[in-house]
Amino acid sequence: MQNNNNDINLAQQIPSITIEDEEFDYRSYLNAAELSAIEHEVAILETREAAGIEALKVVQQHRGWISDDSLVAIAQCLGISSAQLEGVATFYNLIYRQKVGHYVIHLCDSISCHLTGYDEILIAIKHHLGIEYGQTTADGQFTLLSNPCLGSCDKSPAMMINGIHYQNLTEQSVVAILNGLNLNLGESHD
Repeated sequence: MQNNNNDINLAQQIPSITIEDEEFDYRSYLNAAELSAIEHEVAILETREAAGIEALKVVQQHRGWISDDSLVAIAQCLGISSAQLEGVATFYNLIYRQKVGHYVIHLCDSISCHLTGYDEILIAIKHHLGIEYGQTTADGQFTLLSNPCLGSCDKSPAMMINGIHYQNLTEQSVVAILNGLNLNLGESHD
């Protein structure tokens, strides 16, 4: 078997921040609420390592996303390598490893949604917000991401925004939802 440029070379190592670095102390990086919530998750699981995804969710809830420093602090807190935790973080599509907007739109791109108007919904969102998948609006309010399935096949097309599911979407309803969220943002800044 030949190794071409597209193959992964198993001899290559993925760089990782060393969590043994004594200059970085997770207790001074994570706040008391984050540490308390992580320790709660650890207490209900069999091992500290098993709390990885829950710890990531806790810190993301407080900070909006998981920075490299946050990842290292969580790994250090749990006593696992940052590379191991990075594997968990990048596998789970609801953990954000980059800054995201105030509203994160997960547009379902399952076969059911494709059969019931996904393309029109995607075009409406992209046109209305002026962004593509993986981008955030200039004002930092909306990020658009795809999601392989939201479990709403009987009510497709569907999307989820900050954990709230929207189903049976039309071009008009998507724009109305986005406008409503924009209105809420305006009211929350008054």
